[in-house]
Amino acid sequence: MRNIVILGSTGSIGTQTLEVVRANGDFRVTGLAAGSRTELLERQIREFLPSIACVFDETAAKELAVRVADLPVKIVAGMDGLIETAVEAKAELVVTAVVGMVGIRPTIAAMEAGKDIALANKETLVTAGHRIIPLAREKGVQILPVDSEHSAIFQVLHGEKGNAVSRILLTASGGPFRGWSREQMKDVQVEDALKHPNWTMGRKITIDSATMVNKGLEVMEAGWLFGVPLSKVEVVVQPQSVIHSMVEFEDGAVLAQLGTPDMKLPIQYALYYPERRNLSGGRLDFRTMGQLTFEAPDLVNFRGLALAYQAGEAGGSLPTVFNAANEWAVAKFLNREISFLSITDSIEAAMESHRVIPNPTVSQILETEASVVEFLNRQYGSC
Repeated sequence: MRNIVILGSTGSIGTQTLEVVRANGDFRVTGLAAGSRTELLERQIREFLPSIACVFDETAAKELAVRVADLPVKIVAGMDGLIETAVEAKAELVVTAVVGMVGIRPTIAAMEAGKDIALANKETLVTAGHRIIPLAREKGVQILPVDSEHSAIFQVLHGEKGNAVSRILLTASGGPFRGWSREQMKDVQVEDALKHPNWTMGRKITIDSATMVNKGLEVMEAGWLFGVPLSKVEVVVQPQSVIHSMVEFEDGAVLAQLGTPDMKLPIQYALYYPERRNLSGGRLDFRTMGQLTFEAPDLVNFRGLALAYQAGEAGGSLPTVFNAANEWAVAKFLNREISFLSITDSIEAAMESHRVIPNPTVSQILETEASVVEFLNRQYGSC
């Protein structure tokens, strides 16, 4: 039985990871971490009996500690608590499903402690890939992608070691506003942007999908995960979300991974790699599917994707600026303080104002994040 820690256990990926654990019965959950959803976290603690659980909000952590005082679980809080949970002594695999740059330090700590990483926190590689990838090699730990697109590429490349990759074809659904102009999107409301046509995800990533910023983050993540320049990562809109991504090799052969839009498949593949397990749920029926269609991404009306390529090509601290500005702007939009189109406007403004640091340390990455928030608060007003 393998021991596992789940950071972000009350979010979309975290809860689905626990569904996979529950269905298979051969993982022991030794650590859980959440932001502030203590009622759900308490239920998870009582079911899976971890030795440690973290609530990022310190007040909520104190309240939870009282409620679970009858159990042998240590309740911790804040970044220090998140790191302590990530390095839990018995854990062999850490699922990093927290949202945002908060995932950087616990991921690094887990890797330094020799833990394999099931990575669902793309911001870690986007902002600190130049630190994370060398550290994984140094410590001999695996980074197993959980995002459906990166899992698809990872699955395709399994067994293809030594064969040169010509292109990575990263698929995108196009989100709820595929085909819309900026003029059509100017009055988009939160409820509209949260209606993804294919996937059920958390609020932040759903908004990122609507702006296509999420695909931009995935482009940068793919570059780090698979060691290819961004010029070899090509986005293809595949509205049915059946082809999760493809790889073209130097002989022109294109291999793809297909499946229903169900995040439990890439989650389970990461947990059990390289073994495949039975997974209940729907199956593709090619006889009734109809058609698969493909489109080029719209880089004019969905400016976030173009800005992501710009940030990724520049490197250094600019991807941090891209990501931090997006996190700030999405929070403002979800709070109905800025418009939908202001999300990418904010990213562009922050990128234009930034002087790039070529090879930032983790401290400089976090300082850059803070400076972006300060800049945007001055420009638009604080959240």
